[in-house]
Amino acid sequence: MDSLRKQIFEYVKKTYDVEPDCPFATDPDTPVLRHRDNRKWFAIFMEVSREKLGLKGAVRTDVVNLKCGPMLSGALRMREGIFPAYHMHRENWVTVLLDGTVPIDEICPLVDLSFELTADRKRRNRKVSWLIPANPRLFDLDKAIRESEDGCFLWKQSSKVVPGDTLYIYVGAPVSGIRYRCRAVETDMPYSYSDRHIRITKVMRLKAEKTFERQIGRDILRDHGVTTVRGPRYMPESLIEEIEGPAKAGGDDE
Repeated sequence: MDSLRKQIFEYVKKTYDVEPDCPFATDPDTPVLRHRDNRKWFAIFMEVSREKLGLKGAVRTDVVNLKCGPMLSGALRMREGIFPAYHMHRENWVTVLLDGTVPIDEICPLVDLSFELTADRKRRNRKVSWLIPANPRLFDLDKAIRESEDGCFLWKQSSKVVPGDTLYIYVGAPVSGIRYRCRAVETDMPYSYSDRHIRITKVMRLKAEKTFERQIGRDILRDHGVTTVRGPRYMPESLIEEIEGPAKAGGDDE
């Protein structure tokens, strides 16, 4: 039952150097994952009766509560295996089944999002590095950078990216790998665009700083715990170190 729970623990340890702890002395089966600095929870694991989630049967099942924010919670609850948060604020958190209904490669990005939403951005001592996806069928990123005079281009606002953050862009097939390292120059810029594929209300201005000529594909990403890039997520420091060197992994200040 706890195989997915263990996989999440391993992922968080590798990505954020965080291990679970049990704040409830009388309930050791309800561990939490929390930030090392502000001590805020970004995940809480528990066993609840299926009927409390609106499912058939009184058998208890393993779940995790993750923060997602009110803009995303409604959409997430439409997916199989994701429910309004049990014993948490239902507009800001969701409960995710850990019985295999939701695969690990879909849970990890939600863990990343919860980590980011609960982080104390004002107190962090260095900028954040993100990994974001780009679909070449929807936008010719190579052309946008090539035709830009200063290497800057507009991109849909990703999560809580702020000026100075680093963004590694994973370009889908036929590249299927990390292609660019960019710097966020300006963020949260009002914008209006929509088509059948995407709706954009805010953008950020990114400046391309480096093009990776060698293939940094799925095999390399998988070695560092990244099994999918479907949305913005934190860039594992071990992956930064492999492609940039230990100095870059230790901090983004140049």
